[in-house]
Amino acid sequence: MNKSLLTLVLALGVGAAASVQAQTPAAPAINDAQIAHIAYTAGVIDITAAKQALAKSHNKAVRAFAEEMARDHAAVNDQALALVKKLGLTPQDNATSQSLSTGAAAEQKKLAALSGSAYDKAYVANEVAYHKTVNGALSGTLIPSAQNAELKSLLETGLKLFQSHQMHAEHLAQSLK
Repeated sequence: MNKSLLTLVLALGVGAAASVQAQTPAAPAINDAQIAHIAYTAGVIDITAAKQALAKSHNKAVRAFAEEMARDHAAVNDQALALVKKLGLTPQDNATSQSLSTGAAAEQKKLAALSGSAYDKAYVANEVAYHKTVNGALSGTLIPSAQNAELKSLLETGLKLFQSHQMHAEHLAQSLK
């Protein structure tokens, strides 16, 4: 997604959920089943974006980054699936997951129309924005809201990895200018 669209989608989703909860104490807090679904959905979105980059890009650095995104997000999602199975938790679809998916599909369509260096720059810029926003949502909403210690720990581990992804994307973006 481009930076402004992604920011809007996540702000309306995760951010809005947090602000509504803060303004209306009677509103139910986001629960672990919803958190698991949001986190898994965010991972699937980045895996899908990486697969598109691998199909479209001919830039070695962009392809290596996309391979890293696909591998790392798949590994975290596999850990998340194992954890929810162990906990007997069924991830619960929610408005945030739905808005993430809708926004990502629109962005994938936009990126599909690009090619060459224009695609590479747009893909990497999206990855920078996506990781900034997801990392903010993890640290500001999902981790503090998680009730299960194992889920919280997995989210914290994911945050460290995704922060390194953000730094990698930022460096790659600089090299593509």
